[in-house]
Amino acid sequence: MKRLKILLQHSIIYYVVLFIAIILYFVSSSSKYISVYNSFDNESFIVTGIIRYDYGVKFNLKGKEKVIGYVYDEEFNTNMYSLGDTVLITGEKKDISNNTVPNTFNYKKYLTSNKIYNVIIIDKIEKIKDNTNIFYSIKNKLIKRSEKLTKSYPYIYGLIFGVNSYIEQEVMNSYRDNGISHLFAISGLHVSLFILIISKMCNRLKIGLKSLILISFLILYMFITNFAMSVMRASIFTILLLINKLFKLKISNINLLLFALSIILFVNPLSLNNVGLQYSFIVTFALIKYSYLIRGNKLVMILKTSLISFLISYPITVNNFYQINIMSILYNLFFVPYVSFILLPMTLIAYCFPFLDNVLYFFISIIEYLSIFFEQIDFSKIILCKMSIILVIIYYLFLLRLFKKKRYSLFLIIMFFIIHYCMPFENNNYVFFFDVGQGDSSIVKLNNSVTLIDTGGITTYGDNEYSYSISKNKIIPYLKSNGIRKIDNLIITHGDFDHMGEAKYLVQNFKVKQVIFNCASFNYLEGELIDILNNKNIKYKTCINELGNMKFLQTGEYNNENDNSNVIYTEIDGYKFMFMGDAGVDKELDILDKYDISNIDILKVGHHGSDTSSSYEFIDRMNPKYSVISVGKDNKFGHPKEEVLDILNNSKIYRTDQDGSIMFKVKSSRLKIETFEP
Repeated sequence: MKRLKILLQHSIIYYVVLFIAIILYFVSSSSKYISVYNSFDNESFIVTGIIRYDYGVKFNLKGKEKVIGYVYDEEFNTNMYSLGDTVLITGEKKDISNNTVPNTFNYKKYLTSNKIYNVIIIDKIEKIKDNTNIFYSIKNKLIKRSEKLTKSYPYIYGLIFGVNSYIEQEVMNSYRDNGISHLFAISGLHVSLFILIISKMCNRLKIGLKSLILISFLILYMFITNFAMSVMRASIFTILLLINKLFKLKISNINLLLFALSIILFVNPLSLNNVGLQYSFIVTFALIKYSYLIRGNKLVMILKTSLISFLISYPITVNNFYQINIMSILYNLFFVPYVSFILLPMTLIAYCFPFLDNVLYFFISIIEYLSIFFEQIDFSKIILCKMSIILVIIYYLFLLRLFKKKRYSLFLIIMFFIIHYCMPFENNNYVFFFDVGQGDSSIVKLNNSVTLIDTGGITTYGDNEYSYSISKNKIIPYLKSNGIRKIDNLIITHGDFDHMGEAKYLVQNFKVKQVIFNCASFNYLEGELIDILNNKNIKYKTCINELGNMKFLQTGEYNNENDNSNVIYTEIDGYKFMFMGDAGVDKELDILDKYDISNIDILKVGHHGSDTSSSYEFIDRMNPKYSVISVGKDNKFGHPKEEVLDILNNSKIYRTDQDGSIMFKVKSSRLKIETFEP
């Protein structure tokens, strides 16, 4: 026992354990998981979570494996089901794809890190057995009580149960932009408060075995919060602290933190991908390791804590959100004490006494109003390109010097920030075709100029269309990850929703210098966009012939939106590109008559491969080497049509539904093609 105690006191054992856990991560990442399910007909599952959305319900289900099921029905009655119920479901397995736009959220990777390998669209769900599990019964009663707070329940769910889905998206976005979203994820702050309350109760009631009671509570709390990563880190670390104190092992807090991380990674090595885990452990590690730097009065201590947290988590923030808020350090001077000493305690009190719902909602309204107000301060938000692993290592070496107060360390960190700000992630000329489902969107980057042609607008799954912001989730993150801070030209080929539906969101949430419309009269979508452009003083032009090295092939006005599309021809280092929008056969023939253009290198095929475009005469003259078809997977229109594929068969065809996004990169007059498959 004495030898074991001595061994546990040495750091080397924890680094070895951690190293083995990380090796397991790479082994798990490289192995392909084979699901036990081929179909989901008449399969029984236990309900472990229910989340209501505007468009339906998300079920977390546990059977032979964990799955997520979606019911796309606004009228679906969730009151019929409780956690722990056994249900019989019939549904269709939905393919889980990797992100097809680089540097954006990877849903498949996220699910895999939580040991979820299947998503199903539920056609029918039937309860076959009520819950009999005592732990689920406790959880159901706790959740049921939160529903009594009709105004404040989103924060009850968030701050007590670890589910932020019910907080309004606009508000949650403001928390992230202001760098304070960590306050609304259950962490050491929340766990410490619970531990303090239970400890005081045990002392007041003179209850023995306090450590055992606290450990039991933490295990139960992890279950109640669905083993959320930040809760697991805080709870396992606290349990180890309690054991360390109980048995007088004298193991350092750093070693206990490493041991806690090793436990989590041994249970699920892929949880290393979890951003919450990355934030939680690296910030906690830094605050423990450099606690000697946090000295002074309360205000100074909060400022130093916020500064250390900001610096140590800088690469994680940049590589996940491609933006920092330099004011977040100061914002935390207010928000940290407000949440710690007012909002969180008030949430617990209101949960116990629901008649205080209005009082809690008053304090919630204050923090929401201030966060949305601060979010409007644009100068504080700095877009930064994604950091390579080499850049991350250099940064942490400089930061280590700073924490050790080495000479010139502050100068090195400042120089690093300046160089990183000025550094573009991708310095080549390229054309990038986004996978935006059944729609069009592409970027032309030439030297320092960025042109976006269309924005996409409709996302489909089979015959269903569902709400999904392409600009928010694909276009803007991609631009930011490449260090692009503005769009010089936004070209709208025509006024159909699948080409410009995201334009309003884009110009409201990203800097756009000017917008180019086609020659036709404006429809209602274009009119709505122009109102926003006028309000934001953004220039716009219509029916132009040239824009830099881009030529707009104008052939008059037509009696349909598709033929009025802006058709654009451009050359990049000798390579010819043509973007057809949704132009049909009539416009193609007019282009052949009016312009002497042939032998295109890259053709963005018209109208998603519809048989209304890509006539034999046109393709024969253009004779493209590469053809790009922007089309949604399993779309209801049957695009692309077989006859169009036959006409294009002399070219290499790329399709966004099969190849994902496609990049044509021109470097030293050589063409390199990259695809980002689902």
